[in-house]
Amino acid sequence: MSQPIIWIHGDCLSPAHPALQKYPEASAIWVWDEKLLLEWRISLKRILFIYECLLELPVEINRGDVVTEIGKFASARNTTNLVTSNSPSPQFRDLCQRLTTEMGLEVEILEVEPFLDRTGYIDLKRFSRYWKVAQQELFP
Repeated sequence: MSQPIIWIHGDCLSPAHPALQKYPEASAIWVWDEKLLLEWRISLKRILFIYECLLELPVEINRGDVVTEIGKFASARNTTNLVTSNSPSPQFRDLCQRLTTEMGLEVEILEVEPFLDRTGYIDLKRFSRYWKVAQQELFP
């Protein structure tokens, strides 16, 4: 088996990312998703926060279509093995499916220990909304 690559996405921007821990020598990629940036109209403040988190990680930062960029990254490293962390996002499942069918990648998804173990809906578009719910459960 060839050395895998690691896909870092917005739901796990930690130096303790399980893929970075499991494969410390692997190359990692982050892709600014052009489509998502336009659809969600992510604020400059949030983009800056994400960028600052990325600066703490051993990751190559790209921009474009996530599947295409990860496919090129994998091809340049002569691998078909991709490792990432799980995400509650519906887009995540679609991207993983496309990475498998369109790019021929074998995707290994690692679980992340949750910061907050909560069932039910959580608004993930705004950190402040998430944090309001988290604070109530973590610090009653």
